[in-house]
Amino acid sequence: MSTNDFILLLDRFAAAVVANDPAGFVALFSQDGIYEDLFFGRHRGRGEIAAMLRRFHDTGREYRWEFVDALANEAIGYARFHFSYASTLPGYAGKPVYFEGISLFRFTSGLITEYCEAWDRGVALVQLGFPAERVHRVVAKAADALNEVPEARRHLDRFRRP
Repeated sequence: MSTNDFILLLDRFAAAVVANDPAGFVALFSQDGIYEDLFFGRHRGRGEIAAMLRRFHDTGREYRWEFVDALANEAIGYARFHFSYASTLPGYAGKPVYFEGISLFRFTSGLITEYCEAWDRGVALVQLGFPAERVHRVVAKAADALNEVPEARRHLDRFRRP
């Protein structure tokens, strides 16, 4: 995929999220595509990805997603992003959230086979006004999960003492 084609895909991707268009959104993914979201987790297949998008809109409104600095080749694409919304969570309704991150897309035949992102979920939780102990629980759970991936184990196991 050329960088220009990737930019067009990013525009369609963001527009589908903002419009709460599950059909348009999942059409960008392969049948067994993966969407890994730092709030909602890993979703495989178009049905799960569509359900996740609906969950986005059950918990927020007025989404804006902008991608910048996009680069791609036939197999992979990266872009920085700016993302914002207003929460509709009980107790946090109307709270604005903004964060920046980086997205990774993997492609086969022009369709997304895997999407994942990196951004600081702690920033979003603080913007929502979550109490410190709840922020800690969420971030600690994420740290524990990260520390178990094979790449992390290669880095961290060297610090274990017999």
